Amino acid sequence: MAKLFGREWTRAQLLSMVGDLSQIGGVRLSELSDGSERGVRIADCRTGGGLSFTVVLDRGMDIGAAEYRGIPLAWISGGGFARPEFHERTDRDWTRTWGGGLVTGCGLTNVGAAVEDEFGCDGLHGRLSHLPARDVSVDGEWKGDEYRFWVKGRMRQYRVFGENLEMTRVVSARLGDSAFTIDDTVENRGDAAVPLMLLYHVNIGFPILSPESEIVAAPHEVVPRDEEAAKGLADWMRFQEPQAGFAEQVFRHDIPAGSDGMAEATLRNPWLGVDLRVRFRKAELPFMAEWKMMGKGTYVVGFEPANSFVSGRVKEREAGHLQMIELGEKRSFRVEVGVVDRR
Repeated sequence: MAKLFGREWTRAQLLSMVGDLSQIGGVRLSELSDGSERGVRIADCRTGGGLSFTVVLDRGMDIGAAEYRGIPLAWISGGGFARPEFHERTDRDWTRTWGGGLVTGCGLTNVGAAVEDEFGCDGLHGRLSHLPARDVSVDGEWKGDEYRFWVKGRMRQYRVFGENLEMTRVVSARLGDSAFTIDDTVENRGDAAVPLMLLYHVNIGFPILSPESEIVAAPHEVVPRDEEAAKGLADWMRFQEPQAGFAEQVFRHDIPAGSDGMAEATLRNPWLGVDLRVRFRKAELPFMAEWKMMGKGTYVVGFEPANSFVSGRVKEREAGHLQMIELGEKRSFRVEVGVVDRR
């Protein structure tokens, strides 16, 4: 049954109370209308359990703004969710049109530093976040007294004489819940094996992130990316006040999976009594990078489940970590993002 407003409800009870289920929750398609975001398609989702979030259809079906009972969950940049044609692919210029948001997809053939090799030229974090979805559909269904709704679409990364990768994404949630699930399937529709690099850049901002916040996870190995991260290794789980000139710190986490095959990390906020939890299927996403950025205005921590680290395709291959997807092969990935309300 759906748990709503402090009570559990059957399907018959709920439908007898409303003229349409959208009174409580569901999906509404719309478009943004101003500046570089003008014309960007979105899907606004409400679970009825206090969670609302926006799927940015023209930006790789990323998750943009999100909130729980009026509490913002995501860090939002000043760049906004610009139309895909504003994407700058050289070096770090990806950040000019990176809107932040709760989940940014990075890939599909590069994650991390810009690269150029026999597989082509890819900027920072690849192209996925700037690929518009097609064949978009929204729907929902009852199974007994449980109602689940979803947004579905496809993104294709294609190049003549190069890769032909298609990702099918389904973002779904249950009525009454405070979480959503991202299910992705990537298929190689080209004529040769190509790299497959995928990272889910979960960007948690104020007030969930504050100097009182702490990362909670099962005991595991934590490896700093570089000398700057090594300086902060002892405090990877703790946070400071915003500060000018903060140099980003990146850590690699090897979090063990539970009995259901899912690994998880939680950003706990004792001040609010509201936490944000990220769960991911360990078999396909063996690593989680942590991006700790305590800058003024760029005050954010990234939980980043991935099938590679954030060093870029060339370094991943040198380290022996680069995954390839064969012709006709399909790979599936699952990430869950949700709120734990301890109040």
